[in-house]
Amino acid sequence: MNKTVELVALWGDYEARHPDCTIEDFFRHQLSIPAKEEKQTAPSWQLHPGINGKLMILIRRIAKYHMVYSNKALEGTGLDQIEEFGILVTIYNEVNPIKSEAIYNNIIELSSGTNMLNRLKKRGLIAEHDDIDDKRVKRLKLTDKGLETLDKAKIRVSEVARMMVNELSDEDKQLCVQLLGPVSKKFDGTFQRFRNRTFADIFDEMMR
Repeated sequence: MNKTVELVALWGDYEARHPDCTIEDFFRHQLSIPAKEEKQTAPSWQLHPGINGKLMILIRRIAKYHMVYSNKALEGTGLDQIEEFGILVTIYNEVNPIKSEAIYNNIIELSSGTNMLNRLKKRGLIAEHDDIDDKRVKRLKLTDKGLETLDKAKIRVSEVARMMVNELSDEDKQLCVQLLGPVSKKFDGTFQRFRNRTFADIFDEMMR
Protein backbone atom coordinates (compact mmCIF):
# COMPACT_ATOMS: atom_id res chain seq x y z
CA MET A 1 0.00 0.00 0.00
CA ASN A 2 1.21 3.51 -0.81
CA LYS A 3 2.52 5.13 2.39
CA THR A 4 0.41 8.24 1.90
CA VAL A 5 -2.72 6.15 1.45
CA GLU A 6 -1.78 4.10 4.52
CA LEU A 7 -1.31 7.26 6.58
CA VAL A 8 -4.67 8.66 5.52
CA ALA A 9 -6.32 5.34 6.36
CA LEU A 10 -4.74 5.29 9.82
CA TRP A 11 -5.85 8.87 10.44
CA GLY A 12 -9.40 8.09 9.28
CA ASP A 13 -9.64 5.08 11.59
CA TYR A 14 -8.27 7.06 14.57
CA GLU A 15 -10.56 10.03 13.90
CA ALA A 16 -13.59 7.73 13.74
CA ARG A 17 -12.76 6.34 17.18
CA HIS A 18 -11.82 9.77 18.61
CA PRO A 19 -14.04 12.42 16.95
CA ASP A 20 -12.62 15.29 19.02
CA CYS A 21 -8.99 14.41 18.44
CA THR A 22 -6.33 16.71 17.01
CA ILE A 23 -3.53 15.95 14.57
CA GLU A 24 -1.15 16.11 17.56
CA ASP A 25 -3.23 13.45 19.37
CA PHE A 26 -3.00 11.20 16.33
CA PHE A 27 0.76 11.45 16.00
CA ARG A 28 1.27 10.94 19.74
CA HIS A 29 -0.86 7.80 19.43
CA GLN A 30 1.25 6.53 16.54
CA LEU A 31 4.45 7.17 18.48
CA SER A 32 3.07 5.23 21.44
CA ILE A 33 2.71 2.03 19.41
CA PRO A 34 5.71 -0.14 20.31
CA ALA A 35 7.94 -1.41 17.55
CA LYS A 36 7.64 -5.10 16.77
CA GLU A 37 10.20 -7.01 18.78
CA GLU A 38 10.99 -10.63 19.15
CA LYS A 39 8.88 -11.90 22.00
CA GLN A 40 10.90 -13.24 24.89
CA THR A 41 9.52 -15.49 27.55
CA ALA A 42 10.49 -15.17 31.20
CA PRO A 43 9.90 -17.51 34.14
CA SER A 44 6.38 -17.11 35.51
CA TRP A 45 7.65 -16.62 39.07
CA GLN A 46 9.53 -13.43 38.20
CA LEU A 47 8.06 -10.04 39.04
CA HIS A 48 7.29 -7.91 35.99
CA PRO A 49 5.96 -4.35 36.15
CA GLY A 50 2.94 -3.08 34.28
CA ILE A 51 3.14 -0.08 31.98
CA ASN A 52 3.14 2.40 34.91
CA GLY A 53 5.98 0.54 36.60
CA LYS A 54 7.96 0.23 33.35
CA LEU A 55 7.80 3.97 32.79
CA MET A 56 8.81 4.84 36.35
CA ILE A 57 11.66 2.29 36.33
CA LEU A 58 12.92 3.83 33.09
CA ILE A 59 12.75 7.36 34.50
CA ARG A 60 14.39 6.29 37.77
CA ARG A 61 17.27 4.47 36.03
CA ILE A 62 17.95 7.43 33.75
CA ALA A 63 17.84 9.76 36.77
CA LYS A 64 20.32 7.56 38.64
CA TYR A 65 22.72 7.47 35.68
CA HIS A 66 22.38 11.24 35.40
CA MET A 67 23.24 11.69 39.07
CA VAL A 68 26.25 9.37 38.90
CA TYR A 69 27.78 11.02 35.85
CA SER A 70 26.88 14.55 36.98
CA ASN A 71 28.69 14.02 40.28
CA LYS A 72 31.71 12.69 38.40
CA ALA A 73 31.63 15.63 35.99
CA LEU A 74 31.56 18.10 38.89
CA GLU A 75 34.89 16.86 40.25
CA GLY A 76 37.30 19.76 40.39
CA THR A 77 34.61 22.44 40.06
CA GLY A 78 34.26 23.13 43.78
CA LEU A 79 30.99 21.21 44.02
CA ASP A 80 30.61 17.67 45.33
CA GLN A 81 27.17 16.69 44.03
CA ILE A 82 24.48 17.70 41.56
CA GLU A 83 22.15 18.84 44.37
CA GLU A 84 24.68 21.53 45.29
CA PHE A 85 24.60 22.75 41.71
CA GLY A 86 20.80 22.88 41.88
CA ILE A 87 20.99 24.96 45.05
CA LEU A 88 23.36 27.47 43.43
CA VAL A 89 21.14 27.71 40.34
CA THR A 90 18.08 28.37 42.51
CA ILE A 91 19.84 31.09 44.50
CA TYR A 92 21.04 32.69 41.25
CA ASN A 93 17.71 32.48 39.41
CA GLU A 94 15.43 33.39 42.31
CA VAL A 95 17.64 36.35 43.35
CA ASN A 96 18.21 36.14 47.11
CA PRO A 97 15.65 33.49 48.10
CA ILE A 98 15.05 32.46 51.70
CA LYS A 99 16.63 29.20 52.84
CA SER A 100 13.46 27.08 52.66
CA GLU A 101 12.78 28.22 49.09
CA ALA A 102 16.24 27.14 47.96
CA ILE A 103 15.84 23.80 49.71
CA TYR A 104 12.31 22.83 48.74
CA ASN A 105 12.74 24.01 45.15
CA ASN A 106 15.33 21.23 44.82
CA ILE A 107 13.09 18.62 46.51
CA ILE A 108 15.43 18.14 49.47
CA GLU A 109 14.48 17.45 53.09
CA LEU A 110 14.80 20.56 55.27
CA SER A 111 17.48 19.06 57.56
CA SER A 112 19.59 17.74 54.65
CA GLY A 113 19.17 20.99 52.75
CA THR A 114 20.18 23.07 55.76
CA ASN A 115 23.35 20.98 56.15
CA MET A 116 24.08 21.44 52.44
CA LEU A 117 23.67 25.21 52.71
CA ASN A 118 26.01 25.26 55.70
CA ARG A 119 28.64 23.37 53.72
CA LEU A 120 28.31 25.73 50.76
CA LYS A 121 28.60 28.70 53.11
CA LYS A 122 31.67 27.22 54.79
CA ARG A 123 33.30 26.78 51.38
CA GLY A 124 32.64 30.44 50.63
CA LEU A 125 30.20 29.82 47.78
CA ILE A 126 27.12 31.43 49.35
CA ALA A 127 26.42 34.09 51.97
CA GLU A 128 23.32 34.97 53.93
CA HIS A 129 21.87 38.28 55.08
CA ASP A 130 18.82 39.56 56.96
CA ASP A 131 15.61 40.19 55.08
CA ILE A 132 14.87 43.91 54.86
CA ASP A 133 11.31 43.56 56.16
CA ASP A 134 11.73 40.67 58.61
CA LYS A 135 15.03 40.37 60.47
CA ARG A 136 14.13 36.84 61.53
CA VAL A 137 14.33 35.68 57.90
CA LYS A 138 17.67 34.92 56.27
CA ARG A 139 18.14 35.36 52.54
CA LEU A 140 20.84 33.77 50.40
CA LYS A 141 23.12 35.09 47.69
CA LEU A 142 26.07 33.78 45.73
CA THR A 143 29.50 35.11 46.54
CA ASP A 144 31.97 35.99 43.79
CA LYS A 145 33.50 32.56 44.33
CA GLY A 146 30.06 31.01 44.07
CA LEU A 147 29.41 32.75 40.75
CA GLU A 148 32.76 31.53 39.38
CA THR A 149 31.97 28.01 40.56
CA LEU A 150 28.51 28.12 38.98
CA ASP A 151 29.96 29.27 35.63
CA LYS A 152 32.46 26.42 35.67
CA ALA A 153 29.98 23.76 36.81
CA LYS A 154 27.20 24.66 34.35
CA ILE A 155 29.47 23.71 31.45
CA ARG A 156 30.04 20.25 32.91
CA VAL A 157 26.35 19.77 33.76
CA SER A 158 25.35 20.77 30.21
CA GLU A 159 27.80 18.24 28.82
CA VAL A 160 26.28 15.49 30.97
CA ALA A 161 22.77 16.41 29.82
CA ARG A 162 23.87 16.33 26.18
CA MET A 163 25.57 12.97 26.69
CA MET A 164 22.52 11.45 28.40
CA VAL A 165 20.10 12.24 25.55
CA ASN A 166 22.51 12.06 22.64
CA GLU A 167 20.56 9.16 21.11
CA LEU A 168 17.42 11.30 20.72
CA SER A 169 16.67 13.84 18.02
CA ASP A 170 15.69 17.37 19.04
CA GLU A 171 12.12 16.53 18.02
CA ASP A 172 12.09 13.48 20.30
CA LYS A 173 13.51 15.54 23.17
CA GLN A 174 10.81 18.16 22.71
CA LEU A 175 8.16 15.44 22.67
CA CYS A 176 9.50 13.98 25.95
CA VAL A 177 9.37 17.43 27.55
CA GLN A 178 5.84 17.94 26.26
CA LEU A 179 4.63 14.58 27.57
CA LEU A 180 6.36 14.58 30.96
CA GLY A 181 6.03 18.29 31.74
CA PRO A 182 2.45 18.00 33.05
CA VAL A 183 3.48 15.15 35.37
CA SER A 184 6.20 17.27 36.97
CA LYS A 185 3.89 20.29 37.14
CA LYS A 186 1.22 18.27 38.96
CA PHE A 187 3.68 17.40 41.73
CA ASP A 188 5.35 20.81 42.00
CA GLY A 189 5.00 22.11 45.56
CA THR A 190 3.66 18.84 46.96
CA PHE A 191 6.96 17.81 48.56
CA GLN A 192 6.63 20.45 51.25
CA ARG A 193 2.83 20.36 51.48
CA PHE A 194 2.65 16.59 51.93
CA ARG A 195 5.67 16.06 54.18
CA ASN A 196 3.53 15.26 57.26
CA ARG A 197 0.79 13.35 55.42
CA THR A 198 0.43 9.58 55.06
CA PHE A 199 0.87 8.03 51.64
CA ALA A 200 -2.78 6.94 51.66
CA ASP A 201 -3.84 10.58 52.03
CA ILE A 202 -1.41 11.72 49.35
CA PHE A 203 -2.60 9.00 46.97
CA ASP A 204 -6.26 9.90 47.43
CA GLU A 205 -5.65 13.59 46.79
CA MET A 206 -3.38 13.16 43.77
CA MET A 207 -5.72 10.64 42.11
CA ARG A 208 -8.75 12.94 42.17
